[in-house]
Amino acid sequence: MKVILCGLGGMGRHWLRTIQASSDVQAAALVEVDAAVARQCAADFGLDAGLIYPSLEAALAAIQADGVIDVTPPAAHKAISFAALEAGLPVLSEKPLAGTREDARAIVEKSRQTGVLHMVAQNYRYSPLAQTVKQVLEGGELGAVGAVAVRFFKGPHFGGFREDMPYPLIIDMAIHHFDLMRFFLEANPVRVTGHSWNPAWSWYKGDASAAVLAAFDNGTQVNYTGSWCSQGQETSWNADWRFECAEGVLLVEQDTVTVQRMTGIADRGGLRMVQNAPPVTVPLVTMERQAQVYLLHEFYEAVTQGRMPGTPCQDNIHTVEMVFDVVQAFQHG
Repeated sequence: MKVILCGLGGMGRHWLRTIQASSDVQAAALVEVDAAVARQCAADFGLDAGLIYPSLEAALAAIQADGVIDVTPPAAHKAISFAALEAGLPVLSEKPLAGTREDARAIVEKSRQTGVLHMVAQNYRYSPLAQTVKQVLEGGELGAVGAVAVRFFKGPHFGGFREDMPYPLIIDMAIHHFDLMRFFLEANPVRVTGHSWNPAWSWYKGDASAAVLAAFDNGTQVNYTGSWCSQGQETSWNADWRFECAEGVLLVEQDTVTVQRMTGIADRGGLRMVQNAPPVTVPLVTMERQAQVYLLHEFYEAVTQGRMPGTPCQDNIHTVEMVFDVVQAFQHG
């Protein structure tokens, strides 16, 4: 399968390496609007500079392809998606679906109108950790999930557009955790409230810390607390999770999954208290493919075999809507 890769920045380079390592997908052309970035990428990867075009439209006019991979900044996603979908080419887009709510909805509508696949790369779903948590919850041993507490604390110094975002933690990072909430709970949020702030030492222009409460349509309540300018005691990128369930607790700390089951109720010094079995560490599932490698193969199967991927834009719109709803809660209560 031949694809056009749009965007050759840091994440674009990661996707290029993923494509080059694939036996099923090859890059027929590349797109980069910054000529200096294009030249550097061609030199670093030993590419034919003639295969790097300044726009998707120019690439479409010059070569034949089976799909488009969009790794451009969020503000460009609508234009790239529209050009590809109108040309009949399926799209695999980096998250977020788009930079605004209106653009995200427009992409979903364009995919519906054209009948052409548009899927979003929510790579955090496709890790051994996430798949293990999903497997435990689906197994039913712990019963229904009533509440979830999520903690995320990191202090990355990216430079570039992330440090200029109004809500960098929520828009660029928490979107992964929000998508995992939907994936784990098999539910969508119906109400969100929250507050954001920017600590005095923050190197971001926008608010890099936040607290969010979300109610999901299956009744589960989620408490999310995070910071992208933490100065120590960091969590993993996947965050730490605590699932309060009817028959016990599932805990994720530093990418270790632990389960503790309730065994009954006992009298302790005049108080009736829950009795629990000893905590058990759950071994992580093994995966043939993970993250972007998984997503690229899933895109290949969707295009060549007609299989529906896990994150088409019609589903992913609920994740990006949650992001914009949280921002709205910050702004207006």
